[in-house]
Amino acid sequence: MHVPIMAKSAAESNGLRRTLILALGTFAVGTDAFILAGFLPDMATELGASTATAGASVTVFAAAYALLSPVLATLTAQVPRRALLVAALIVLAAANFGSAAAPNLAALLATRVLAAVGAAAFTPNAGAVASALVRPEARARALAVVVGGLTIATALGVPLGDAIGQWLGWRSALAAVAIVCLVAAAGVAAWVPFVPGNPRVGLATRLAVLRNRSVAKVLPLTVLGMGAAYVVYAYSVPALEAVGISPTSTAWVLFLYGFGAVAGNLASGYATDRWGATRVLTTGYLVMALALALMGTMAATHTRAAWLIGLLAAAWGAASWCQTPAQQHRLIDAAPHEAGLVVALNASCIYLGIGAGTLLGGITITHGATTMYYTGTALALAALAYLRTTTRAPR
Repeated sequence: MHVPIMAKSAAESNGLRRTLILALGTFAVGTDAFILAGFLPDMATELGASTATAGASVTVFAAAYALLSPVLATLTAQVPRRALLVAALIVLAAANFGSAAAPNLAALLATRVLAAVGAAAFTPNAGAVASALVRPEARARALAVVVGGLTIATALGVPLGDAIGQWLGWRSALAAVAIVCLVAAAGVAAWVPFVPGNPRVGLATRLAVLRNRSVAKVLPLTVLGMGAAYVVYAYSVPALEAVGISPTSTAWVLFLYGFGAVAGNLASGYATDRWGATRVLTTGYLVMALALALMGTMAATHTRAAWLIGLLAAAWGAASWCQTPAQQHRLIDAAPHEAGLVVALNASCIYLGIGAGTLLGGITITHGATTMYYTGTALALAALAYLRTTTRAPR
């Protein structure tokens, strides 16, 4: 991506600061993407659907995002980046107002697809702009800040949405998300510098980067790792109830999950710059597998220890969101001249993994929470095995 030349001192002092504004936008996107987990059973009841069926709202959003991201990147290539980011957030706000007013599940699913359009247009471009605003040695930290908006959404947006849903109803929670999107759009319009669009690149050419063997090896790991993280997350209310956390107490566990996610994401940025992505990812998958396995065992044995669930939830969140800065760094290393393309493809793979994990969660929840936890464990171990077999040396 070409960015207008700025004075070196200004770029160095303002680059990371501007990524905070982009993180406000990813916070809005992340809150929208993950908030349904906090009140999925209530929403399902009001719309006359089972919890597993209502979970399709998460799957549909994720699948639409994964499929639309490269298409939208092609169609909007020449649009100035700031205008595109603002428009994407406005679309996302409109979609959330629509979801809040949905009379039935079909209408909700349609608005979730529209929300995916806004999210798919925003997130990859926010990451690519952030990467371009800083020096190469600070790239992982800039990416971590932008992804931090998503993780802070899990720490604050989702628990707050859960609380609003309990106090005022799930429709009010989605309307609140729409308002956050509008505030984020105003912030991006005011503070993100002008960045011109890119030369138009056809979809076939855009996907040709997959012929790069290094890129092709990295992307499946994103799907596996995010799938492992999200088998349980969308169904966290019944999953946590199986380990002794009542639906009215879910918010504090989700807050701890989100706190761990923020810490894991930020630590990943620094650790990747210092020790390499492979070590960071190896640690993350081991922690994720252990946390999910222990929660599954607690569900199977009817063990009740709220403090331990809180600790495991924080570890699960940290392991889930330490992946993205490390994976993006690996991809940009593999294709430095196509950073925007590979970040967009990685975003598609993140949501493909979320969709696949949520789909597996909907299938396994009918067999009990223990099965769901252990399925996530198995996928985390599969991600670790894939990482080790496709990476000969730490990078």
